[in-house]
Amino acid sequence: MNDPRTAGSTSNATPQATEPGAPRTPHVTQVWREDLAATRVELLRGLTAAAAYASPKFLYDALGSRLFEAITELPEYYPTRTEAAIVDAHGAAFAQAIGKVGTLIDLGAGNCSKALRLFPLLAPQRYVAVDISVDFLRDALAHVQRQHPQLDVNGVGLDFSSRLQIPPRSVQGRPVFFYAGSSIGNFTPEEAVPFLTSVREQAGGGGLLIGVDLVKPTEILEPAYDDALGVTAAFNLNLLLHLNRLIGTDFRPREWRHVGLFDTLRSRIEMHLEARHALTVAWPGGERRFAAGERIHTENSCKYTVPRFEALLQASGFARGHHWLDEQGWFAVFWAPA
Repeated sequence: MNDPRTAGSTSNATPQATEPGAPRTPHVTQVWREDLAATRVELLRGLTAAAAYASPKFLYDALGSRLFEAITELPEYYPTRTEAAIVDAHGAAFAQAIGKVGTLIDLGAGNCSKALRLFPLLAPQRYVAVDISVDFLRDALAHVQRQHPQLDVNGVGLDFSSRLQIPPRSVQGRPVFFYAGSSIGNFTPEEAVPFLTSVREQAGGGGLLIGVDLVKPTEILEPAYDDALGVTAAFNLNLLLHLNRLIGTDFRPREWRHVGLFDTLRSRIEMHLEARHALTVAWPGGERRFAAGERIHTENSCKYTVPRFEALLQASGFARGHHWLDEQGWFAVFWAPA
């Protein structure tokens, strides 16, 4: 779970200098400006496709971001706590392998909690949190700055689902990218290579620390994406309300059900929204009829073996690095030097 909007103007503001000992204020640069016309075209292309779909980035409005935060606390959702256990068990080895960190760049930062675990280990000089939900990001960075008043804390409001471009002035010293929670699984392997290549191109002299969910039995995978309390269902259904606001559709969430299933052939969890009965969704200038049981594909979460992901990193130009596993072999954290 996790998550292309058109790139727009970049704020020209630069981080403010502070007097020694004075508390810092997080600086947020918004690299893109939402283009509602382009968003409408993108969403209607998906809704009118033979097999309807919507990009997973639209799951992450302000409410969606908070619902995902709740998902990470669920007993069924093992990735967050398993990744954290790897950090706790192997943190010293991380630090030794990675070396000095100038800027820690946290991709899809969310509430920044995953990166916070790395601060004592890596001691970055600067922290740059990157996320599509700018309002949520601002709140998270304020919390980070309160906990670490002398750290240089910055944010970048960016949709990197199709293009990753970190403003050069945001990076100070040796860059280390951090991509946690197996969010790389939202990309198909074919999509992941150009994305990882763009990370490698911007990580010169540093590298990438990335969490990757591994293949495991279906009876463990599927409940993680279809929990008993229905939090993941609410997260997925909230997409419909977001689309209503963005393009004026008239989705009624009660007419849809959440579906989370593991496709063994493609080695990925798929999330869908399924029509409970035959219905019509309208928007200004058009409509679509959905048959009972027809679905909208909202997210993929690809699962890997260690050799398969190592091959993906090498295809993206990274040098061979290190990886660490939890005791059950459910999850891996890779360090890939650029």
